[in-house]
Amino acid sequence: MLITAGRVLTGSGTYLEDGAILVVDSTISAVGPRAHLADLADGTHLDFPDATVVPGLIDAHVHLVFDGGSDPVASLGAADDEQLLTDMRRRADELVSSGVTTVRDLGDRNHLALRLDEEIGRRSTPGPRIVSAGIPLTTPGGHCHFLGGEVSGEAAVRDLVRRNLAEGAGVIKVMASGGGLTKNGPKSWQSQFSANELRALVDEAHQAGVPVAAHAHGADGIAAVVDAGVDTIEHCTWMTEDGFGLRRDVLKKIIEQGVVVCPAVSPHWQMVPRFFGEERAKVLFGQVREMAESGVRLIAGTDAGVQRTGFDGSLVGALSFYAHLGIPNDQIVDMATVHAADALGLGESTGRIASGFRADLLVVGGDPLADLDALKKIHAVITAGRVHQPGPRAEQP
Repeated sequence: MLITAGRVLTGSGTYLEDGAILVVDSTISAVGPRAHLADLADGTHLDFPDATVVPGLIDAHVHLVFDGGSDPVASLGAADDEQLLTDMRRRADELVSSGVTTVRDLGDRNHLALRLDEEIGRRSTPGPRIVSAGIPLTTPGGHCHFLGGEVSGEAAVRDLVRRNLAEGAGVIKVMASGGGLTKNGPKSWQSQFSANELRALVDEAHQAGVPVAAHAHGADGIAAVVDAGVDTIEHCTWMTEDGFGLRRDVLKKIIEQGVVVCPAVSPHWQMVPRFFGEERAKVLFGQVREMAESGVRLIAGTDAGVQRTGFDGSLVGALSFYAHLGIPNDQIVDMATVHAADALGLGESTGRIASGFRADLLVVGGDPLADLDALKKIHAVITAGRVHQPGPRAEQP
């Protein structure tokens, strides 16, 4: 398959004008000027002369098991696993249709996301590649305990990590603090695990070569997971009992250790002042800006599935938050492509348009480096060489 377009994003903020991408099976075989590759095509030719090809987007924080409604926990409890899997298939289709070709699922029930990823890999179900955490680890009665991951003590922690790994988890998720999704559970700023438990969890995962993602709202919890050696921090809102309090000594460690932060921003981020108040929202937003300006590697994620956060277009909606903070568009696109791929351990196979990489591509109208809304104007999505939503200019010889 040959894909030609007015622009091809071949590096951070770098376009190849009038470019072409040759795809063989599921892999990018060559990238170059249209004139150089046109004669190599031997099959389908998709031509988008006025469009831009970028790497497929990566949402680094989703929960496919949740429905994104007003009470996703209640909906979860009312459905058996087969109904959940049916609903997850539809959500996966919504994701890929909105340009997302890879997701990191950070907690489900009974490893359903791994089952879904297997279906997608067989091409029996459309959807993005899923890097799944399996069942997230939490304390008894702790945040998201209803997903089945309650553990206490180092031995139990290691055992659940091993079980997730045995099922095929590509990341281990720990609920290091409370969260608002869990009614009557620990508050978001409260820590859940001891230092020894966190170290045991990280050690068990890293022995298997698998990264650890830590849900951590509380400033104390953030400090604890950094000391334990986690790979990514989810949310990282620096909450305290009285508000927010970014700790610059901990921030320094985050940068030195190369810990990646996924703020997991909702596409409805403009509503934050209504819930937290203007002043607290200003502090919360300012913390993300300070992390970015200090050199923390940020990646894009939405927490899709939680209250009122669906799967169709949420990632692109959330990216406008970073533009609001003043982050340049080329860096924002990197957060949802190459930087996210690196953080997920997929940096050698996706997130870039280059020879040898998986053919995960998004074709959009306009120039997303000039206007992020161009990412909403989808002409085609390609996942591992499979075309979804071919545009009207698609040509079949």
